[in-house]
Amino acid sequence: MSLAGTVSLAQPYQMDIDLSQKGAPIQSTQYGIFFEDINFAADGGLYAELVKNRSFEFPSNPFQGWKVFGNVAVLDDGPFDRNPHYVRLSDPGHPHRWTGLENEGFFGIGVKAGEEYRFSVWSRVPEGGFSKLHVEIVNPASMEEDHALCEGDLVVNGSEWKLYELILKPKVTLDKSALRVFLDGKRVATDLEHVSLFPVDTWKGHRNGLRKDLAQALADLHPGIFRFPGGCIVEGTEVSSRYDWKNSVGPVENRPLNSNRWQYCFPYRLYPDYCQSYGLGFFEFFQLSEEIGSEPLPIVSCGLACQFQNDGESAHVPVDDLGPYIQDALDLIEFANGPVTSEWGKVRADMGHPEPFNLKYIGVGNEQWGTLYTERLEPFVKAIRKAYPDIKIVGSSGPGSEGEQFDFLWPEMRRIGVDLVDEHFYRPYEWFLSQGARYDNYDRKGPKVFAGEYACHARGMKWNHAYAALLEAAFMTGIERNADVVHMATYAPLFAHVEGWQWRPDLIWFDNLRSFRTASWQVQSLYGRFRGANTLTLKMSGANVTGAEGQGGLFASAVSDGSKIYVKVANTSPEVRELTFNFTGLKKKDVIRAVEGVRLDCSERLAENSLDDPQRISPVPFTFSGEGKSLSATIPALSFSVFVLEH
Repeated sequence: MSLAGTVSLAQPYQMDIDLSQKGAPIQSTQYGIFFEDINFAADGGLYAELVKNRSFEFPSNPFQGWKVFGNVAVLDDGPFDRNPHYVRLSDPGHPHRWTGLENEGFFGIGVKAGEEYRFSVWSRVPEGGFSKLHVEIVNPASMEEDHALCEGDLVVNGSEWKLYELILKPKVTLDKSALRVFLDGKRVATDLEHVSLFPVDTWKGHRNGLRKDLAQALADLHPGIFRFPGGCIVEGTEVSSRYDWKNSVGPVENRPLNSNRWQYCFPYRLYPDYCQSYGLGFFEFFQLSEEIGSEPLPIVSCGLACQFQNDGESAHVPVDDLGPYIQDALDLIEFANGPVTSEWGKVRADMGHPEPFNLKYIGVGNEQWGTLYTERLEPFVKAIRKAYPDIKIVGSSGPGSEGEQFDFLWPEMRRIGVDLVDEHFYRPYEWFLSQGARYDNYDRKGPKVFAGEYACHARGMKWNHAYAALLEAAFMTGIERNADVVHMATYAPLFAHVEGWQWRPDLIWFDNLRSFRTASWQVQSLYGRFRGANTLTLKMSGANVTGAEGQGGLFASAVSDGSKIYVKVANTSPEVRELTFNFTGLKKKDVIRAVEGVRLDCSERLAENSLDDPQRISPVPFTFSGEGKSLSATIPALSFSVFVLEH
């Protein structure tokens, strides 16, 4: 037996871990990620496009995001039927004037010195012949003689629409540059559509790609499940603005703009220019799921607009008119899994992925409640079961973690026969401290649980601080202990731009060039890294360790992974705790050997990571050694520790 840490005279808390038999298998989907386009998570975030309103389709102002100079007109008979607008640059009428456009990007355009950026545009010379475009990435606030950070020319030939490209390489790093396009040369009228600027170095090098650092932060979580595209945007403020997955696939130039449910949601943090380009669409979501090793979980509309924003029946699709919505769900499964000879399987193949994505799960509706939801969910379930009996269906328990709607929906989910029930809980400190045993007494025979959205929201301190992350870690010991009931869990929301957020806390924050992973991200990563294969029974005085009275503010769980044992302990108390791990079910000569320990120090309760100090709250290894049938350790106050052992 060996001690790790400072020895105390306090009576140790003994945790008995039974190795006589393995417990429930831990699903590969146990821990994952949930993406929603809130806080500029897609355009201006994970989606690497740097141009705002690249197709001039913003409904109230086709020049939203653009400054225009000279002779510029918007026309609406363009080459892409779902994005008909384009601009015509014409002679400004004087040899000392210029015609062109300047795009502001999303809170500016972030570029790095020496990196390559691909400018592209669909263009033509409507009267035939040729013209020239001059393209610059500029610093409008520069004190240099020249605004340009880099520049280049494109020659446009002929009256047919063609795609033109130019590689630009800035000479300096700047987080708030802009893109300028001039009509140059002979000043012949020239049409421009789908004006785009991407870093060449995207995640996995995809042309219509993702921002590399943000995608890597997802991969580093080792997620088992990836839920997309939301959230409330699945519903829309009205049904017409719901997320329509069919509009998000096919050639990116012809994916129509959609408004965002979060556009006007919070007038005290208003972003009226917040729309969805659908450049990051369902193909890209499925592709990312595959690349980071997670199962995709798409969510489809059940015909209900956001119930928080709409009262009564009139805003929603009548039950008798749900046929097209149900067909959308069936077509989505075909898009993901169908052969290339099928209608939607061919769409997938034409986008570059002839192999199926092997979809296993689908969610119907987001955070709906009441009979409005159940009477619409039921026909979806019947149709999906008939066409695709192996697909697992996720239903909802509503927006609350308990209460009238929650109590109504759970029995209804059993009756309707969904496979998993999506529970949401954004709750304060005291809720998380009281919920360590939440799933201990759930029905083992009913639908499984998907803890689809959760985060600790401290009253008056709604940001990603260390103590909130610690309480999330404590709560997750109960998720882990009940792996036979909870098959999925995803923190929410996922991303937030530091200049464009509407909701916090969030898992990953970023600006135009940098990002940081919060203390909550660190907790999620530890659970993903030390997931294990099976649960183990861990008790203290015969009871689960759930932060109950007399347990010293401790929460704990244990799992096995072959010969390895991972014991996770959260100490939510302000005092050091001495622990003894007592292993039972061993053969007489067997011993347990300590291997390593990893710890997240949350003693600075309100401390948080930031762009300037991204590693302030990060796991660090600690010495954990010794062998025997019983091992001792010290766990500091306000900390989360993972103890790794083997036998």
